[in-house]
Amino acid sequence: MSLPPLVEPASELTVDEVRRYSRHLIIPDVGMDGQKRLKNAKVLCVGAGGLGSPALMYLAAAGVGTLGIVEFDEVDESNLQRQIIHSQADIGRSKAESARDSVLGINPYVNVILHEERLEADNVMDIFSQYDLIVDGTDNFATRYLVNDACVLLNKPYVWGSIYRFDGQASVFWSEHGPCYRCLYPEPPPPGMVPSCAEGGVLGVLCASIGSIQVTEAIKVLTGTGEPLVGRLMIYDALEMQYRQVKVRKDPDCAVCGENPTVTELIDYEAFCGVVSEEAQEAAAGSTITPKQLKEWIDSDEKIEIIDVREQNEYEIVSIPGARLIPKNEFLMGTALESLPQDKKIVLHCKTGVRSAEVLAVLKSAGFADAVHVGGGVIGWVNQIEPEKPVY
Repeated sequence: MSLPPLVEPASELTVDEVRRYSRHLIIPDVGMDGQKRLKNAKVLCVGAGGLGSPALMYLAAAGVGTLGIVEFDEVDESNLQRQIIHSQADIGRSKAESARDSVLGINPYVNVILHEERLEADNVMDIFSQYDLIVDGTDNFATRYLVNDACVLLNKPYVWGSIYRFDGQASVFWSEHGPCYRCLYPEPPPPGMVPSCAEGGVLGVLCASIGSIQVTEAIKVLTGTGEPLVGRLMIYDALEMQYRQVKVRKDPDCAVCGENPTVTELIDYEAFCGVVSEEAQEAAAGSTITPKQLKEWIDSDEKIEIIDVREQNEYEIVSIPGARLIPKNEFLMGTALESLPQDKKIVLHCKTGVRSAEVLAVLKSAGFADAVHVGGGVIGWVNQIEPEKPVY
């Protein structure tokens, strides 16, 4: 559906701005009026990572007058494969500051506002209220639902994107004119069911594909050009090089934007999404060891069986000495249980401790009462025991 422009045009463009944006100005659907609207727009990017990188760069190049960046993390070397707004020289720097410098390098006429803090229920309304449009580049469900609910409560449109391996999705959620994220996904998936990009990986260039769609939609919403992805979900398969669309209808029973909403204020989104299931939390209580404890058991020849529950590709990057690989899914299907020894203590580990806690719950229910898992996973092991090994 066509929508009216989101923002009013700025009073004028300078001579330098006219030169800079000339290729926009000669497009009839953008023109001087559309470019003035971009200049007057205030857009917030949630995250300066995989999706935030291309989004911020193209929003800056397009001439969006004010860009906000919500980001609390630091640049890590593993980011550089896809987070193109950062460089080798930025490793260890604040992502927000690194992104700001890149944005200003692209377009010095952009006003950049940094919010160097984790987006949470106690600050999201204040931050979002300063902007016309939100671009969501987050990679976890708790923050996605937080962004959605805050936008609905503030009546703000936002452009959403998601990436995983070779697959991407994008849409525009605006409860005044169509569905919200909860209309599409009323409930988050069970904890551990959907791997994160850190666990499953992502093709670096996929970020550019989805990020550019997000910026295209942002420009269309801001200027009132074309038909934004309101009520439509764009799905991209990079392996098959196929795009397809799915219509998304507004759910009259939606918990936040429906006719009788039950979510009328922000909630505890970590609890709502169950970052770690209750079963996993209960199993890990009293059955979590540190990497140093594991090293002591290995050195003293304790009767233990170390099981790595990650995937083969992760195992090939880095592993704990003596660990046997049995991916988490084999435990969930029950096929791994018969291969476990009965005369040794089972020690589980994954990358950080989330997946191994979920598998620990499976083992406890199957009768392996003395099984434990390694808090911090292989990352904790490398940091504390073998810092010369790579991490990912």
